[in-house]
Amino acid sequence: MTALDVVIMAAGKGTRMKSSMPKVLHRLAGKALVQHVIDTARTLKARHTIVITGHGADQVEPALLSANPNDNLQFARQMPQLGTGHAVQQTVPLLDDDAVVVVLSGDVPLTQANTLQALIDLCDGQQLALLTIEFADPTGYGRIVRSPSGQVHAIVEHKDANEQQRAINEVYSGIMAVPAKLLKPWLARLDNNNAQQEFYLTDVVKFAEADGVPVVAHKITDVAQVAGVNSPTQLAELERTYQLRQADAFMADGVRIIDPARFDVRGTLTCAQDVEIDVNCIFLGSVSLGQGVKIGANCVIANCTIEAGAVIHPFTHIDGEKLGVTVGEGALIGPFARLRPGAQLAAEVHIGNFVEVKNSTMAKGAKANHLAYLGDATVGERVNYGAGSITANYDGANKHRTVIEADVHVGSNCVLVAPVTIGAGGTVGGGSTITKSTEPGALSVARGKQVSIANYKRPEKLAK
Repeated sequence: MTALDVVIMAAGKGTRMKSSMPKVLHRLAGKALVQHVIDTARTLKARHTIVITGHGADQVEPALLSANPNDNLQFARQMPQLGTGHAVQQTVPLLDDDAVVVVLSGDVPLTQANTLQALIDLCDGQQLALLTIEFADPTGYGRIVRSPSGQVHAIVEHKDANEQQRAINEVYSGIMAVPAKLLKPWLARLDNNNAQQEFYLTDVVKFAEADGVPVVAHKITDVAQVAGVNSPTQLAELERTYQLRQADAFMADGVRIIDPARFDVRGTLTCAQDVEIDVNCIFLGSVSLGQGVKIGANCVIANCTIEAGAVIHPFTHIDGEKLGVTVGEGALIGPFARLRPGAQLAAEVHIGNFVEVKNSTMAKGAKANHLAYLGDATVGERVNYGAGSITANYDGANKHRTVIEADVHVGSNCVLVAPVTIGAGGTVGGGSTITKSTEPGALSVARGKQVSIANYKRPEKLAK
């Protein structure tokens, strides 16, 4: 089997983005543009992935090394940037003669692996294979010039094309597959005798023809697969294209998405049968939704597992970050709830409006229905946690744990000062500040004695 080396061009400035960030680091679906291309190379099982950097290399290279610690990425610097051919010339010392080289662009994120595999198969280790497409308006693109027999004869850049050539609708996508043993001598023969005084990679076509190497084209019709990003507008358009395709794929598997135009996956989402998702929901990181899960409108959900039958009411924010969040079967969350890293909720737990849970476990049937905070807590089965109550888990230097055992009732506006344990079946009276552990079954009240002054007269405003 022929080895595969992928070369990704990512050296451009991206002037039209009007940003201090290198263009290839701008994000689509929560991921850098160039990261999508690297992920595709991984799917193709590339032996080497070589990223050509230039503008902003001191930002691009560390970012990609951090995001891909196990991929053994290689980098080639292009300084200054003198065209696509000059860019690929920088990779020659890193290319082995036994490889097929696939050249991709770091700002073209949605090329599919099966499309590239078809291109590689067409190359067959012997031919120069080009990915092409027809545009109604091909302005700005290199035209595919064919001989009368239909063979690819040349690629002519728009600025160098004559009137007849500009009438051609088939254009070069910027993606090719070529044997390294052929590519390397062709790169050495490039010159910059053209309208832009740049070294065009597309000139390898004329060298292939001169050397008797067949030039073949794999023509596709899916514009999104070859669409590049040069401006914020194009980035937004491609984002929506990506998200609509994601929505279509989920709906094909039976997920009910109320409005595909208001649905965003910026990570990995898996859905079991009969999942329902309302409008304006955003999924980030790794999210798993069990059978029959219902997600209300305007939720942001990241890095969590939501088990079968759970309902996430509107405007809920869940983010497990590195610790993750688990929502058990049949749980009811929200509206306006917040689950933070380490929240582990068992079956039938209720978390209501304006309740925050962080690094806490809640056993089956526990409830915190409104205006409460549970941080660093272990909550037993069937606990009822009152409105306005909090666990005071931080002493200014260290975090401490609160244990609330099964069947405890915590009244409203209570402060449980950790470390503390509320014994099973106990009750904490409303407004109490609990600083010592309580016995099982006890009623604990810790608040100032009520004082009432009869016939009290309120102060009056002084006359001016």
